[in-house]
Amino acid sequence: MTSINLSLDRIRSITMLALTRNGFSDKQARAVADVVTRAEADGCQSHGLYRVPGYVAAVRSGRANGAAEPQVNMRAPGVIYVDGDRGFAPAAFEAARTALVSAARQNGIAALACGNTHHFSALWADLEPLIAADLVAWCYVVGQCAVAPHGGVRRLLGTNPVAFGWPRPEGGAFIFDFATSAAARGEVELRNQAGEQLPEGWAIDSEGNPTVHAGSALGGALLPFGGHKGSALSMMVELIAGPLIGERTSGQVARLDISDGGPPPGGELFVVIDPGVFGVDAREAGEGFFAEALSQPGVRLPSQRRYETRKRSEADGVEVSSALLQKIEMLGHDA
Repeated sequence: MTSINLSLDRIRSITMLALTRNGFSDKQARAVADVVTRAEADGCQSHGLYRVPGYVAAVRSGRANGAAEPQVNMRAPGVIYVDGDRGFAPAAFEAARTALVSAARQNGIAALACGNTHHFSALWADLEPLIAADLVAWCYVVGQCAVAPHGGVRRLLGTNPVAFGWPRPEGGAFIFDFATSAAARGEVELRNQAGEQLPEGWAIDSEGNPTVHAGSALGGALLPFGGHKGSALSMMVELIAGPLIGERTSGQVARLDISDGGPPPGGELFVVIDPGVFGVDAREAGEGFFAEALSQPGVRLPSQRRYETRKRSEADGVEVSSALLQKIEMLGHDA
């Protein structure tokens, strides 16, 4: 597979062009392009340019609103709801971020529910601005229905990512962001395109049998990580990022029979704490713990690989599949 090296500015510009030529307002396009560019910079291709055709398809089909205007509502002093107007989650979060930070400062803890949106982005990208504001934060989103519960043989759960972030001195926040499935569906899709097998324990086929074939996994179901433990966490996410905030479960979304390849509709829940309410400077409070962890050979903190990749990308650019680049450039020119 041939590739071409692109600067991050070039990635942002071709993404903006593809989106704005296909019904996206500048506000929606900039929020999505920011996430796409950051994902490519951090080596997270399954959330980067690979997703742009899906964003465009969702708007072209009329399912998503490319010109959405999110509306922010205070439901209580520490509870915020943003109606995404059928647009995309990055723009909805951006509209509510200042209110969320302010509510956390005033109340010590705050929650933000994003509804009536479509979500394709990585949760670490959502958390980083909050952690940069010296807050501790959690985030949950109901993912595409692709996972069988532990002991089950058919799809019931989304990939249902969870994320947590803690600020550190000099940046480089402690952030973990992972699907509660054994792997993200996007990773399986990329392996299928590359003709690569899956590790054992990731998936079952349509008959409920274990498989290492990516195509069979896409036709069957992924498995939770950690058996019953991952299954329970995934069920928790279904509840708190679905019914709790008035949104659908992943199974309910699946029954909508969406076929355009774009991001599914769904909710997103943030819970944010200001450590200052406990008289704590989070940037300093955890450093002894992190130092002790890193003193052990082989230990690497979550996101460390992403930060290292980001530095290289900023200096040297990013390798992008020529075929994918051509597809996205066509979206920008042929609309």
